[in-house]
Parts: sequence; C-alpha cells; structure tokens
Amino acid sequence: MIGKTSLYALALGSTLLAAPAFAQSVNLYTTREPALLNPVLEAFTKDTGIKVNAVFLKDGLQERVAAEGANSPADVMLLVDVGQINALADAGITQPIKSAVVEKIVPAQLRGPGDNWVTLTTRARIAIASKDRVKEDAITYEDLADPKWKGKFCIRAGQHPYNNAFFAAYLARNGAEKTEAYLKGLKANTARKPGGGDREVARDILSGQCDIAIINTYYLGLMSQAKNEQKGWYDAIKPLKTTFANGGTHVNVSAAAIAKNAPNKDSAVKLIEYMLAEKAQTAYGDGNYEFPVNADVKESAAVKLLGAVTPDTTPLGDVAKNRKAAADLVDKVGFDN
Repeated sequence: MIGKTSLYALALGSTLLAAPAFAQSVNLYTTREPALLNPVLEAFTKDTGIKVNAVFLKDGLQERVAAEGANSPADVMLLVDVGQINALADAGITQPIKSAVVEKIVPAQLRGPGDNWVTLTTRARIAIASKDRVKEDAITYEDLADPKWKGKFCIRAGQHPYNNAFFAAYLARNGAEKTEAYLKGLKANTARKPGGGDREVARDILSGQCDIAIINTYYLGLMSQAKNEQKGWYDAIKPLKTTFANGGTHVNVSAAAIAKNAPNKDSAVKLIEYMLAEKAQTAYGDGNYEFPVNADVKESAAVKLLGAVTPDTTPLGDVAKNRKAAADLVDKVGFDN
C-alpha cells in the first residue's frame, strides 16, 4: 500500500534550469531519485528548449494525481516497478502513448496494455552463486527448486515487491498449480528464513550460509563499486545467466506514463521519446546499472558488467495482473514463515 506522500524536491526548473522564460514546458511527477534523473532532464531542456518542472515524490504519486483530478498539472509520471506503473493505468489516470518512436524501440511485452505506459530501463532478477562452491555458470529459475539446492538457497521475503513480481511472472507463465509447487520447492531449499535485502544474500554466500541466491542486477553494479564490506561480498559471488525454461530473463522496470489530463501532451511525448534515445538511455541507465531498452545501446554499464540480458516475452501487463494471486500463493505455502 502506498503511504503518505512525502515531497522532498520541487520544481526542477527553479533549482537546476535557471534560464530565460521557455516557450514550452513539461511537468514530471516521479518517485526516482533526483540525482539519477537530473542530468537527463537538463540535457533534454538544452537540446529541445522545453523546460522540465519536476516534482520528486517519495511515495503517494498515484493518490496525488488522482486527488488533483482534471486540474492536475502532471504530464509525465515516471515510476519504478511494473505493479506501480500498471496501477496508474488501472486507476484511469493515464492515456495511450501514441508514438512511432516508442513502437519502434520498445518491444510490445515491455509496454503496458493499450500502450498506457512504456518501459524506459530494465533491471533483471537473476541467480548469483559462490565462485568457489558452485560450478554452474547458467541456470533456469525452475532449477532453483531442485532438491540439490536444499539448505543452500537464500532469498529475501517472498512478499517483497521484487519477489512478488518474479512470482507473478512465474504464475503468468505456468498457472497456479505449478507455481504453488515451485514456491514449496524454493522454500524447502532455503538455508534460512526468507528476509533481509538483496545485498545481504551476497553477504550470506560469502559467509557460507548459502551457495546460491536471487538478486536484482543493479545491486551487483552498486556492490562492485562499494568502498566498504560490500565489495567483499561482491568479490565472493558470480552472476549466473538466468532464464525461464524455454524463455528469457525476468525483468522489472522503470517506466513512464502520460497523465490522462496532461496539459502539455506534445511535450510529454517528446520527453519520453528523448529518454528512449541512445544518449539519454546511456546516461539514465548507467546511473543505476539498469539495462537500456533501446537495442542500439551496446555498451551500457550493466552490459559491460553482467553481459546482455534477453527479457522474457511474457507481457509485463500480465505480470502486473497476477501480483495479487502470487502474493496469495506466497501466504498459502507459508513462504515467509
């Protein structure tokens, strides 16, 4: 449940883009960190002459736009997590993004139902393993439930949004019966109670508590550059090429939508298209070790560190629709107990 709105930065134009009056502007509401977006937004204004008025929110974006109603100034809404971005469409506060650029660059499975939102970058959820104790370099998600990993598998809480999205993707692909069996298999393999964060599973591999775990790829990038004990955690592990059997890699997203009552719709489309171009994809994705959605970007920081990832073809809209059912199955099998 999204909590109370916490506004921690306002009006990018007044803080970053001190310049003469602009003929055009676009209003961005986002839950992303200012440091991650500001360089791209500044470049957009410099290249297009369109001023960006950015409202950075910790949470409560959906509720704010809904409360503002027809008078909302929001043009573009940018969030992380397929569930959150799809909830905007479900709430009726988005509109279809009509853009040939979007259709050309972004695969259909990475766009929302009715093109009501579009993926900008992805982060993969993959397996990592001990460099010393695990010989495999590739694995399927299904193999993680193999009894050979009994007492050797670590994972954060099953109800965490990262795992909820992953289990929802498994459910969308395989149905409830197979997903329930899969969750039971994973739970039976756990070395400890599911919990902690993604980085902590790397710590627990180093300590020998587990041999294999699941993590979001951007944490690997951040740990690789750490100046504390987390660099040691990173050095003890290796990423495994991880896919569904006969499928691709599960990804979650940062994504954008155009507000239903956007007062500057044309500028909103231009901002989204700009963020999908090669220059912006590199700057935006590299800031958090996220994978670019534009296939023409070959040398991103994430690809250099981890290699290319091929997203699974299951539509992310289907993943979002299965999140509640996946959460119910997690509770049913007592995954987090």
